[in-house]
Amino acid sequence: MRQHAVALSVPRIFQGPTQHFYSEDQTDVTHWSLRFKVGKFVFDKGLALTGISLMVGVALVLLLLNPLLNPGPLFFRQTRMGKNGAEFRMWKFRTMIPVDESQMRKADGALEQDRITPLGQFLRTYRIDELPNFLNVLRGDMSVIGPRPDSASHAKHFAKVIPHYNYRFKVKPGITGLAQIESGYAEGIEATEIKAHYDQIYVETSSGRLDLYIAVRTILVMLTGYGAR
Repeated sequence: MRQHAVALSVPRIFQGPTQHFYSEDQTDVTHWSLRFKVGKFVFDKGLALTGISLMVGVALVLLLLNPLLNPGPLFFRQTRMGKNGAEFRMWKFRTMIPVDESQMRKADGALEQDRITPLGQFLRTYRIDELPNFLNVLRGDMSVIGPRPDSASHAKHFAKVIPHYNYRFKVKPGITGLAQIESGYAEGIEATEIKAHYDQIYVETSSGRLDLYIAVRTILVMLTGYGAR
């Protein structure tokens, strides 16, 4: 396996055994075995059904808490860019003070910390805000594990200035991924470039053992809040 552009904390036993190289014009990965494809499909749909059931319970609680602690709509929907550059509407529980879409931050803008409500911060810390993503997994827009999708406007900008950014479009985007457990939230071009390196590594080395490691690391964050960004 070649030397990666960024450091990996993934134990070698969980890293993909082989690194597969893809050209820019290849629109799909070819090293996934039928067993891995079927396992990933079953894992996605099974977890999505469980996640949606949990989402409904959380939504009922938030309907009571939001008027006092997080006034505004229950859900946040935004156009994101997925596999092969296809756009889709991603669902989340809203964690920020609502603003008009034209006022949302630009691709190279700083994170709007002042817009995150206290309840929203709690939802973010334990990844509860992402439970509605399972609606997108059930629809087939996303997978549970893969590159985290950026907003369509940001993705178009990053694709122009980060050469390896487009690697992420060879697989379905995920609720969680290698970049999230290795580098956390990406703010700005430099951090997004690092994130894109991890996304490229995932595309080139994705395997069942790597997905398992990402899933376990994500569950630890959800249970403890440790490592959340």
